[in-house]
Amino acid sequence: MSRGTSGGTGGGLLVAGTTSDAGKSVVTAGICRWLVRQGVKVAPFKAQNMSLNSFVTREGAEIGRAQAMQAQAARVEPTALMNPVLLKPGSDRSSQVVLMGKPVGEMSARGYHGGRQEQLLGTVLECLAELRGTYDAVICEGAGSPAEINLRRTDIVNMGIARNARLPVLVVGDIDRGGVFASFFGTVALLSPEDQAFVAGFLVNKFRGDVSLLEPGLDMLKNLTGRRTYGVLPFQHGLGIDEEDGLRVSLRGSVRESEVSSPVGEDILRVAVCAIPLMSNFTDVDALAAEPGVVVRFVDRAEELVDADLVVVPGTRGTVRALEWLRERGLADALARRAAQGRPVLGICGGFQILGEHIEDEVESRAGQVEGLGLLPVRVRFAREKTLTRPVGEALGEPVEGYEIHHGVAQVTGGEPFLDGCRVGEVWGTHWHGSLESDGFRRAFLREVAAAAGRRFVPAADTSFGSLREEQLDRLGDLIEEHADTDALWRLIESGAPTGLPFIPPGAPA
Repeated sequence: MSRGTSGGTGGGLLVAGTTSDAGKSVVTAGICRWLVRQGVKVAPFKAQNMSLNSFVTREGAEIGRAQAMQAQAARVEPTALMNPVLLKPGSDRSSQVVLMGKPVGEMSARGYHGGRQEQLLGTVLECLAELRGTYDAVICEGAGSPAEINLRRTDIVNMGIARNARLPVLVVGDIDRGGVFASFFGTVALLSPEDQAFVAGFLVNKFRGDVSLLEPGLDMLKNLTGRRTYGVLPFQHGLGIDEEDGLRVSLRGSVRESEVSSPVGEDILRVAVCAIPLMSNFTDVDALAAEPGVVVRFVDRAEELVDADLVVVPGTRGTVRALEWLRERGLADALARRAAQGRPVLGICGGFQILGEHIEDEVESRAGQVEGLGLLPVRVRFAREKTLTRPVGEALGEPVEGYEIHHGVAQVTGGEPFLDGCRVGEVWGTHWHGSLESDGFRRAFLREVAAAAGRRFVPAADTSFGSLREEQLDRLGDLIEEHADTDALWRLIESGAPTGLPFIPPGAPA
């Protein structure tokens, strides 16, 4: 049945979490997919995102990949309005600040939380108001935990925005980690009375087992807090799509949240991804992991490249630092040996720059001129202006599309053309993220890799990465529809938090 609001400002909901990686991103996407299947015009929103996985919108704005994924769940085109502030870490202490899709400078955490963040509240609220004036519902995602009392004064992404925009808050807890009842109670109890009034209730994520065994605890939680639980979502494998907070898998010999299907040909294909520092857009290899018979591992030792049929050097927010790391660990020499032996290597964005002859960087690392690995005839100069584009082209006889996010400008002086980069022997390089999501191109590329590696691997003729992504998003929508109280959720979205919610002491410190 189609649902909608009565006009004016659309409904809204803020999905918060007891911790980072509690499941806020996937729950937000699941609610968006459930709503759009009900005929609701819905959009996602995250005021401030910290992530090295980003995406370029059609208007050339950089936003978090999680918000682009949520927009796909909502079946709408992603825009900068959906993620007005993006922080891209460059170290433990500083990040590049991207405002409305464009970088505006580097800032320390102290500088950002010391005043800059508060200044952005007006921009954030304007974006949210514009979305709520356009859509029936806007599902917002918080960041970290709303109970980070040290940051509450400058908060623009959790209770700061909930209070200002009068949004009901649903707190998600990952029961797989343990301590979920204490986390729910403690989250509420550390908020001020004014903030607590907007916390409507809880959602349990990643539950394994018999729900009836959990119900007494949920009843006690309601008695303690006066707030109900809106659903218990079961644990499901393979839903870790477009994460923000880093790798969900161990670096050592792990496959990225995927079960490897039986190969179509006689052999499997082994892909090793160098887990370089400040790795960005590692989602590029998701399309490889989706292929039957392709095993993807993230590695950090030279010996782990020996049995790989393809090595990927991914993007990074610290190209020079990543280059040093590769040399320190012996991976640079291992890559050079592979190139000399005619064994496939693919560099993407920062990885492409690393494979070149030299890098001139007065922007990102300010290291000046640095020698690259010299595996491709490419010279890179870092420009202050960031390239943000959505290129379309052809490679290996197949149509390809992707997106570019980089300060480095590459001058290609030889080799065979490959997208915007080049190929020499079995070493390939490009700035294009997302190119492997183009099915025909990915199959053609894997055929080349298999031939060079001497593997009797055959790409599946019918693997559609776009269809697989849609299936994942539908699974998220199914989780909400089948395991949450959707009528109660809709009342929250449409009408706000229930009135008369009790205060839970001690509340936030004065």
